[in-house]
Amino acid sequence: MVSMDLPTAVKSYQFGERAKSELIVTSQLCAALSGFSEQERAGGRRMLLMLMESVRSELQFAYNSTNQQDFVRATNALNEAISLLESNQPDQASEKIAAAISASTTSAQQAWQVLSGHGLL
Repeated sequence: MVSMDLPTAVKSYQFGERAKSELIVTSQLCAALSGFSEQERAGGRRMLLMLMESVRSELQFAYNSTNQQDFVRATNALNEAISLLESNQPDQASEKIAAAISASTTSAQQAWQVLSGHGLL
């Protein structure tokens, strides 16, 4: 059983689910970038980087609010994805985004176990 107090579990669940959703959208956009024309790719990459930086800020806020290490792992994976995208490697960036999704999902799942154990879900 995961050791987590109820307020942290509620926040971790909310942050984890939200991060997972945002990261899934980010991953889909990253995959779509490969199909952009050369003219569109630079602008698309810039917009995607702005989105990724916004998601990164939310992951950092989630960690600061919950102290859950999975949010640090998600942030680190997203940092790597940002670097790869800046280097024009969207396929490799997608793999790192998948790792960030996994870390966010882990946090949400652990919180769900605590909440479920208390009959709240």
